[in-house]
Amino acid sequence: MQVKLIKLLVALVTVWALIYPFLQEPEPQFTPVENDAEEIEIVKVVPEKPLHSVKLPNFSAIKDIQAKKKAFFDFIKPHVEAENKLILEQRATLDIALMMLQFGETLTRKQVEKVAVIFSKYDLKNEKINEASLKKALRRVDIIPKELALMQAANESAWGTSRFARIGLNFFGQWCYTKGCGMIPKRRADEAEHEVRAFKSVRAAVKSYFRNINTHEAYKELRGVRAGLRAEKVPIEATALTAGLLSYSERGEDYVSELNDMIRHNRAYFDEE
Repeated sequence: MQVKLIKLLVALVTVWALIYPFLQEPEPQFTPVENDAEEIEIVKVVPEKPLHSVKLPNFSAIKDIQAKKKAFFDFIKPHVEAENKLILEQRATLDIALMMLQFGETLTRKQVEKVAVIFSKYDLKNEKINEASLKKALRRVDIIPKELALMQAANESAWGTSRFARIGLNFFGQWCYTKGCGMIPKRRADEAEHEVRAFKSVRAAVKSYFRNINTHEAYKELRGVRAGLRAEKVPIEATALTAGLLSYSERGEDYVSELNDMIRHNRAYFDEE
């Protein structure tokens, strides 16, 4: 009997030893982790300050497409029309001077001074005032159809929403090559030195665009087509001149085709007063 009791106690102890670990609540395990992550720095994005004092419409906030287009045209068109009006006045001065010389008349001192100022503005400063130079000037001193100017402005500035338009009033994608003359493109190649020109007023941007088209060698063909239309006494249509803008964009013919499409699709806005 005593032997059986001892065996029973041994059996109970064995069973207890087997189940004891499962009756205890496991202690939490500590797994060492190497914390080599750098402290995350929160960078506050500071908006780029405009390089001008002009209060621009917030074109990006206008969600209705027609409303955005109308707002953009209403903003740019007065400057384009004002520049074309000035050019027609300059052109009249040259026309009168040329007619007088053709009839053997002598220009007054005031006329000579006015012609000289015009020559200087159109890169003809060293030209002597005679019939040949006046005819040469008349090929440069001429209007750019508002439809063409407006469509280039819309295309180059993404309807006034681009960084260059907002910060530097550059609605026409004009470059400059003097350090500090404008804004550095974020995707500019390392070896490139150009900047996107900045302006202090919208009128200055428009005036620079007109001067570029009317004087740069790259747009000589455009001026030739325009002179031909003048000689034929027919209206100077925007789409007749776009082929002369192949050099305006690296996209070449695709750029010209896009401008023509934009001109056709937006005609309803051009004549609104």
